Amino acid sequence: MERLPKIGLPIIIGLVILVIAISKSAVTIGSGEAGVLYKTFGGGVVTDEPPLGEGFHIVAPWNKVHVYEVRRQEIFEKMKVLSSNGLDIQLDASAWYKPDVKDLGKLHQEIGDDYLQRIILPTIRSAARSVVGRYTPEQLYSSKRDAIQKEIFEETKKIVDDQYIVLDEILVRDVTLPPTIKQAIERKLKQEQESLEYEFRLVTAQKEAERQRIEAQGKADANKILSASLTDKILQDKGIEATVKLSESSNSKVIVIGSGDSGMPIILGNQ
Repeated sequence: MERLPKIGLPIIIGLVILVIAISKSAVTIGSGEAGVLYKTFGGGVVTDEPPLGEGFHIVAPWNKVHVYEVRRQEIFEKMKVLSSNGLDIQLDASAWYKPDVKDLGKLHQEIGDDYLQRIILPTIRSAARSVVGRYTPEQLYSSKRDAIQKEIFEETKKIVDDQYIVLDEILVRDVTLPPTIKQAIERKLKQEQESLEYEFRLVTAQKEAERQRIEAQGKADANKILSASLTDKILQDKGIEATVKLSESSNSKVIVIGSGDSGMPIILGNQ
């Protein structure tokens, strides 16, 4: 009975050590994450094997696991850049990105878990300065926002694709010009709109006047042709035809032949 505590103490110590070892060896990878294994005595970062996936893993207690979020993430950035004529422009943009899971080990070994600060943001800033510098404030304010967004994305993607990073999209959310420049552009755009509206009304009025002229000319030409075709002989024949039709009517009448100024009959009714 006296020897039991002496025997039980090493067992208890061994169990404690075992629990500590297991706790140091157990790694849980959460949802949307992946782990990069670092072997202290086995060559460092493991780059030739897939990263550890979601769930529970047991690793040697002397090794380490670096956990990365592999879901798509978003970063917002405000930048001051210069237009083609040297004016300060504030650009509000955001980027959708994530690490390339299949090369997660290389990303950790060559860049590290702060790849956002080391690679993505500097590249976006450099691309934004390069792209915006090609355009005037008027272009940035009106028609070129989609173009600069596309160009910034393409220039950034060329670089980060070689850095084990997946760039899904860059969105230009706002372009802020100096107040005086913005007001001048708005006045210019308003004047251009008013000028276009005036030109539209003028063209519409000219087309309407041309339509009326063509219509009037057509009527005049028709009357001219009709007048030229109505000779005295034709008029007299038409009068005779009308007289014949009237004479056949059941209404009572008196027809005096040849008493008109032009030799046409005079028709006297009973009223």
